[in-house]
Amino acid sequence: MPIVQLGDPGRWTNYHGTGFCRDAARFGLRSGDAQRGRDELAIAAAAVQDWLGRAKAEGKRVRPLGAGWSPSNINICADGWLLHTRRFNRCFRIAQDDVRPGIDAARLMLVEAGALVDEVSDKLEEQGRSLWTSGAGNGQTFAGACATGTHGSMVARGGIQDHVRAVQIVTPQTAYWVEPEAGVMTDDFITAAGAVPLRNEDIFAAAQLPVGSLGIVTAMVVDSVPKFLVRPIQNLRIIDRDALDWLAAGDFRRFSAAYALDRDPAFVQMIVNPYKPFRRPAMLRFLYREEWRPDYPRATPGELGAGYDALSLLGRFLDDYPFARGALLQFAMKRGYASGPDVDDPPVYGSWGEGLDTHRPLAGLFNASVTIDRADLPHVFELACRAYVRHGGSTVMTVRFMERAQGLLAPARFPHNAVIDFDGPRSERTAKAYQAVVDLLDAEGVAFTRHWAKSCRLDAARVAADYGEDLQRWLAARNRLIPDPADRALFRSEVLDGLGLTC
Repeated sequence: MPIVQLGDPGRWTNYHGTGFCRDAARFGLRSGDAQRGRDELAIAAAAVQDWLGRAKAEGKRVRPLGAGWSPSNINICADGWLLHTRRFNRCFRIAQDDVRPGIDAARLMLVEAGALVDEVSDKLEEQGRSLWTSGAGNGQTFAGACATGTHGSMVARGGIQDHVRAVQIVTPQTAYWVEPEAGVMTDDFITAAGAVPLRNEDIFAAAQLPVGSLGIVTAMVVDSVPKFLVRPIQNLRIIDRDALDWLAAGDFRRFSAAYALDRDPAFVQMIVNPYKPFRRPAMLRFLYREEWRPDYPRATPGELGAGYDALSLLGRFLDDYPFARGALLQFAMKRGYASGPDVDDPPVYGSWGEGLDTHRPLAGLFNASVTIDRADLPHVFELACRAYVRHGGSTVMTVRFMERAQGLLAPARFPHNAVIDFDGPRSERTAKAYQAVVDLLDAEGVAFTRHWAKSCRLDAARVAADYGEDLQRWLAARNRLIPDPADRALFRSEVLDGLGLTC
């Protein structure tokens, strides 16, 4: 399992074609064929540490890369060394003898850093287990999704990083096995994995969401729940203003009863046309959780209503014909999002993993968001729609809900969160419209955060204001993991320096 160089240095472009890195030397970390996961990790830790030493000796900065999924440039470092982990993607069961007393090993899986969310989900489902949340797609590496705080989508859960129970992270001087103070794995397992145990609440909370700045994550221990089914309902409905008050109060049952089933939903999503949002139908999607049964009729991801890509096709038209922007968005919603099962259709069921889809690369994508206190939704929703329309934004607005996420730098940091995404075709108008939205929220004194991996125009001052004491705890954890400033400099980049995470 050596780290091998992948071709000559040159330009690297991310998955969605929204960012590139010039003069990058690319390296690949690949899985071996060891029977035990700990043996794989010991070999990988030694190889990564040697690679970091070579980078330091040559004065190169480094960045870990998984699937290259992030639309922003957060995983890019010009004239640096990029470590691709995508082929380091094996998943292993964990034996009861390898965990500390009181830990149920059947819930856990050892995941190499390059495994996709899709691969982790599939492996768990083969064992009768399941993830309990994830983002809209599942083409990210699990480690990469955690590193950037990919928000969840279940109303009673937090972010995808909430699944993480332990992290192996390699720094220039030490390979650490980071856990909460109560611990998860035995010291014998950790030593065999080539790591030093480090059990500390703050360092673990930092390592759950490291933003690629704490070292190279090589593995994680991922928690799970018993496998379950979801029933999707997807329809177009005109939303009343009162419905926003129900959502703000967390009365998802009332919202569901008005627009779908009179049941408690596990997932609620609104895709809204900001042009006349209370007069044009919104695309609503609900998921209702049910007990697992093996005899359910299988459905395709499309039949389950997965996929959020239709609006990416309209960028040119929306820019060329701004007077028709609202009508074109509504046309796209009808064509691209109304194919899911409605209340009166025969019920469709699938596992959580079957309802997710890996969308194809979206060249020309604009991707931005704000996460707010759910209680502020009625006020913020109308403010955002007015500002976005006034400045010519060319995307829909997608609203989802989640609880507070774990990790010191988790954007979903309110007790109850509403996440508003502005995802769709890229244009200068849309970028300016989004900036107008966040400027207006600032002017109105609304507290909000932004997704680390999206095009959200953050800077160090804003990061410090948003995360406050949690940022200081995260920086202290970084300094304990990497005490030598020369070693910390390995992980610097223009983007991360601008966020105040590597200075």
